[in-house]
Amino acid sequence: MPIARGYAATDASSPLTPFTFERREPNDDDVVIDIKFAGICHSDIHTVRNEWKNAVYPIVPGHEIAGIVKAVGSKVTKFKVGDRVGVGCFVDSCVGCATRDLDNEHYLPGLVQTYNDVDTLNGNAPTHGGYSDSIVVKEGYVLSIPDNLPLDAAAPLLCAGITLYSPLHRWQAGPGKKVAIVGMGGLGHMGVKIGAAMGADVTVLSQSLSKKDDGLKLGAKDYYATSDAETFTKLAGTFDLIICTVSAEIDWNAYLGLLKPKGSMVVVGAPENPIPVHAFSLIFGAKELSGSMIGSIKETQEMLDFCGEKGIVSEIETINISQVNEAYERVLKSDVRYRFVIDMASLDA
Repeated sequence: MPIARGYAATDASSPLTPFTFERREPNDDDVVIDIKFAGICHSDIHTVRNEWKNAVYPIVPGHEIAGIVKAVGSKVTKFKVGDRVGVGCFVDSCVGCATRDLDNEHYLPGLVQTYNDVDTLNGNAPTHGGYSDSIVVKEGYVLSIPDNLPLDAAAPLLCAGITLYSPLHRWQAGPGKKVAIVGMGGLGHMGVKIGAAMGADVTVLSQSLSKKDDGLKLGAKDYYATSDAETFTKLAGTFDLIICTVSAEIDWNAYLGLLKPKGSMVVVGAPENPIPVHAFSLIFGAKELSGSMIGSIKETQEMLDFCGEKGIVSEIETINISQVNEAYERVLKSDVRYRFVIDMASLDA
C-alpha cells in the first residue's frame, strides 16, 4: 500500500499532529496526485472538533486540493502525468446507483466525502483528505485546473469557489440583477468576485465596514454595515438574490425584507440553531428561502473553466503545515484575508 504523510486530528480537543497512513493501491481508473496545496475550510474545523457530531478519528482534513498528476491507471483517458488537477469535497458519488447522476450527485445518497468518510474501494477504510502529500482518486472525481491559475490560489475554488458559483449560476446572477452577499469572509469574497464577473450588480452586507475597501476592489458596487439599522430601511425591497455565507445568528426576517417581490435568499452558511422565519416574510412578495451546497463534478469543472476565463482565484495567505493549528484559531477570529492555504512542500521542512 502507498504510504502518505500528513497532519491529523486524533480527538476533538487535541491539536493536529504529524500522521503517516496508507493510501489504497491505484486501480485502473485511478489518478495518483502529488498534493501541492490544500486550502483550510471552516468545515475542517467543525469536523475535527466534532462540532457536527460525526467525527471518526483519526481525521486528515482537507477538501480544497490542488496538485500534479503523478501516475494514472491504464483506463484513465482524461489525465496524464504532469497535469494540474484538483480534488474537492467528494471522491465518489451515487454509490449503489445504476447510473451516476451528473447534475445532482452532491445532493443524493451515496456521496463519499474526501475525508471523514468510508472508502468503499479500500475495504471501507477511512477516507483522508488534503492535509497530506498525496491522494488516490477515481478519474471521474478529478478536476482540471486551468493553466493560467496559480495552484495555491486556485485550491480554495474546490470548495469556496463552487459553493458560491453554484447558487449564483442557478439563480441566474448576471447583467440587470442586484445581488447581495452576506458576509465578507472566505466564502463571501468569492461570491463578490464571481458575481461581479457574471455581470451582476453586487452589494456586500457585512457586520462592519472594516473590509469595505477590499469588497469594492474585488468587484462590489456597494458595501453596507448590517450593524447599522438604517441599512435595512435604506435597502428594503432592493435585491433579486441574497446569498448568506455566515454561520452566525441573524434576523432572517429583516434580510428577507431586503428582497424584491419574487426574490430569493439562499443559505450556504450553516447556523447552529434552526432558522426562525415568519410565514408572512415569505408570503408577502412571494419570496423564496432556499439552500445550496457545493456542486456536482460537472458544475465544479464549469466553475473552474469560468474562473480560468475570468482570471478568478481566491485571496489567500499561504502557510506551512506546522502553522495549521494557529491558522484554525485565526479563522475562528476572522483573522485571515481571505483563505489559508497550506504549502504541502512544508511537510519536508
